[in-house]
Amino acid sequence: MTTQHGQRFAEVLETCRPVPPARPNILKSLLAVQSALGHVPTSAIPQIAQVLGLTDAQVAGVLSYYSDLRTQSPGRHLIRVCMGESCMANHGALVLRAIQEHVRVEGGGTKLEGRFTVEQMFCAGNCAVSPTVMIDEDLCGRVTPSDVPSLLEPYR
Repeated sequence: MTTQHGQRFAEVLETCRPVPPARPNILKSLLAVQSALGHVPTSAIPQIAQVLGLTDAQVAGVLSYYSDLRTQSPGRHLIRVCMGESCMANHGALVLRAIQEHVRVEGGGTKLEGRFTVEQMFCAGNCAVSPTVMIDEDLCGRVTPSDVPSLLEPYR
């Protein structure tokens, strides 16, 4: 971790420290770390566990369970393609493939000089206008494979 990340990490950890009688909240703590650093480094698990008064295994278990928690730094823009039932029924898999081909990413991952990270999500709650793609915090509905180049252009 860089010195700047280390300082932010220490500050975030201090806000996560439970004050009795409150119980430690692993998920809230991991989300706070991810919000500050962009991801939760696996090397930070022992420190997080120590601050929360828990075992490394308890923290690692929550970190590995929730797909929205990342252990690697994402690209500058996070593209999430909905794979819920409505989106899949409306060719969401074709949209995912078109995005992967456009940004040259196989499966999930980060490419194009760290510009884009592509992930699958399992319900954007935008079923009425499926298939749905989220780019950072922007929600895009009724996306077709042919929309992908123009959809991603503003994020280049």
